[in-house]
Amino acid sequence: MARIIGGIGCSHAPSIAHAFDRKLQDDPEWQPLFEAFAPARPWLAAARPDVIVAFYNDHMNRFFLDCYPTFAIGVGAEHPLADEGWGLRDFPPFAGAPELARHLTKSLVAQEFDLAICQDMTIDHGVVSPLPLLTDARWPAPLIPIPINVIQHPLPSARRCFNLGRAVRNAVASFDRDVRVMVLGTGGLSHQLSGRRFGFIAPDWDNEFMTRLVDDPASLTALDHDEYMRRGGVESVEMIIWLAMRGALADRVRAVHRAYYAPQLTGYGVLVLEDA
Repeated sequence: MARIIGGIGCSHAPSIAHAFDRKLQDDPEWQPLFEAFAPARPWLAAARPDVIVAFYNDHMNRFFLDCYPTFAIGVGAEHPLADEGWGLRDFPPFAGAPELARHLTKSLVAQEFDLAICQDMTIDHGVVSPLPLLTDARWPAPLIPIPINVIQHPLPSARRCFNLGRAVRNAVASFDRDVRVMVLGTGGLSHQLSGRRFGFIAPDWDNEFMTRLVDDPASLTALDHDEYMRRGGVESVEMIIWLAMRGALADRVRAVHRAYYAPQLTGYGVLVLEDA
């Protein structure tokens, strides 16, 4: 039987990709970020996932404001990278996992999650920004992308995102193959890139969020979007995506690794979880 072997929540700011591509690992400003991600690398290598299910948000590369689904899933055999305006990065496309993706789709619909089913899915920095910092391989496993709308209101609630993760866990458990699945949830943490609070970050809230995500995720599902944006900045509503990752894990988990860094403009976090 298929099973979920753990989850990673992390920030996906494009600045991470910028620092990686410019080889700024030893730069004093960026070194703490790379050090924060480093302990997750041996965990992921040892976990040996056969498939990664990624919860993230598309930044208007696959979808746009005229048609932005609440939830979507990529079921194709390959997922190309998006050119986000500065040229394609030097990475190959992602292999898909069509058989498991179709099973997830069927199961999720049966659990009353109606997704946009995409034969073609372009992957942007929501996945490609953090993943090179998490792996020694080009890509550690085939990918099933599940983008979540945190851009075009109305947005799904925090509780709905958590329950999506629960539904994915149920779907994986009902797949009759021996497949090891790792779940990835990306976004946030605190940041605001517009308006009077431009540059706002909230390290105390970011750390509180990560603590509650481990020990009391139900309390986070009770918060509405206004509360997330008030406490962490407008764009920090992306934090609800981490709840989808958490929902895919057991009720009780343990944090294998946790790190946080907030130099400017955004809080960067990484959290590695296993079922307790």
